[in-house]
Amino acid sequence: MAEMRRMGLFGLTIPEAYGGLGLTTEEEALSSMALCEASPVFRSIMGTNNGIGGMGIVIDGTEAQKKKYLPRLATGEIIGSFALTEPGSGSDAGALTTRAEKQGGHYIVNGAKRYITNAPEAHIFTLMARTDPSGKDARGVSAFIVERNSPGLTVGKPDRKMGQRGSHTADVIFENVRVPAENIIGGKEGMGFKTAMKVLNRARLNIASVCTGVAQRCLDEALAYARERKQFGKAIADFQLIQAMLAESKTEIYAARSMILEAARKRDTGANITLEASCCKLFASEMVGRVADRAVQIHGGAGYMADYKVERFYRDVRLMRIYEGDRKSTRL
Repeated sequence: MAEMRRMGLFGLTIPEAYGGLGLTTEEEALSSMALCEASPVFRSIMGTNNGIGGMGIVIDGTEAQKKKYLPRLATGEIIGSFALTEPGSGSDAGALTTRAEKQGGHYIVNGAKRYITNAPEAHIFTLMARTDPSGKDARGVSAFIVERNSPGLTVGKPDRKMGQRGSHTADVIFENVRVPAENIIGGKEGMGFKTAMKVLNRARLNIASVCTGVAQRCLDEALAYARERKQFGKAIADFQLIQAMLAESKTEIYAARSMILEAARKRDTGANITLEASCCKLFASEMVGRVADRAVQIHGGAGYMADYKVERFYRDVRLMRIYEGDRKSTRL
């Protein structure tokens, strides 16, 4: 983490005016692909500052909010987190039940969030809460910046997960937490769902990039193993079935990469990419599961062993089809 801070990785997408590197969407996509050839978990701690943990402030925050939080997010001095998912709601932001009631110069927040990435390490949370108690849809949802040391805010034990164990998630409980009114993102109630969707558009494109980077690593591992593993007097890379699995993986990775870069370039022109981001996330998250499965198969029995890297990647990538918009809830 110290090295990531030194390299400026915590501020890849934060504007230069606030101490970040100000990468374009295309540059961020390429960076995520490269980082995730190491591990999807490796980038998670800094990826949230650049993505869902900080982008709400970048996109819709007031100037005062940007000056207060973005420089520290950019250096990695503070870690951000995005608190949307609840025990009873996920991608359907309009169904959330966490409430924020205005009392003078503060909002009183009560509710619970689940599976919140970086919660155990986070210093600030971008919180989605309902400010209109009579509303039943997303129009009554507002976005807040809530600091970790706020009385009444409790973070649960880190979740035990199938994969991505180095990326820590946990429940976050809000019991009469007082949040200053100036911490409502954009300074206006009822804009939280719009902020969340803007953040998730870029986040879904980034997750697609993550999937593509991991898939490339899985392919590299499978190809290297196929060249060195001998059966029946020759390398298994010479067997046509193995070659077919490698070729299918390479083709799908190329397709995902092409989709992502095209959508990223379109976003950099200022275009709305809600449709394209969802397409990229859907295709790439399904693709990386197939590539990881083939990589394990090519390794044979060795692929099931923890001594070989593909076993971990196989577990890590199963999450990709679920978070930040799963197949049943991602709107095309």
